[in-house]
Amino acid sequence: MSRSSAGHSVLVVPVPELETYVLERTRHYDDSFVSADPAFVHAHITLLAPFLSSPTTDDLEHIGKIAAAAAAFDFRLDEVRVFAGGTIYLPPDPAEPFAALTAELSAAFPQCPPYAGLFEPVPHLTVDHIAGGVDLASTRSTLTPYLPAQCRADRVSLQWYANHGCRTIAEWSLGGSPGQGEGAEIACIT
Repeated sequence: MSRSSAGHSVLVVPVPELETYVLERTRHYDDSFVSADPAFVHAHITLLAPFLSSPTTDDLEHIGKIAAAAAAFDFRLDEVRVFAGGTIYLPPDPAEPFAALTAELSAAFPQCPPYAGLFEPVPHLTVDHIAGGVDLASTRSTLTPYLPAQCRADRVSLQWYANHGCRTIAEWSLGGSPGQGEGAEIACIT
């Protein structure tokens, strides 16, 4: 999991149903990305990354309005796939609500194209990488106790990723009050 040690922010939908598995794999690859923040969920489906380094109160309010306008929804994770680069992932079913949130957030923050514009966003939950004896078959096998997973997308989380600094900055309920992210501590993001 190669990420800059300086860090970056990301907007995600947490997936607590897969937290045990993803947390173990995070520890395996780079323990410095294990968060001590109890609100932080390592298992997630990315909506927009990288996001702003220092979001303003207006930015947070705008995210809150987008989250409030979208209803919470159920989804299922049961298929294991691999991207061409070797990232093993679970596609959510349905994927459309995630894609719609990404499109809305991208339109609201055009300076933050998904994945820095390097590739087209595909809703997914990363679970592993092909390397060092890990392959699609071994990952399917280790995921057997967790799948199929019935999940609920009920919030958008603004998270900070950095070595020894992963944390939740703000969260908004899907279909909730647009002001839920207000007052979030953002001053420490650099």
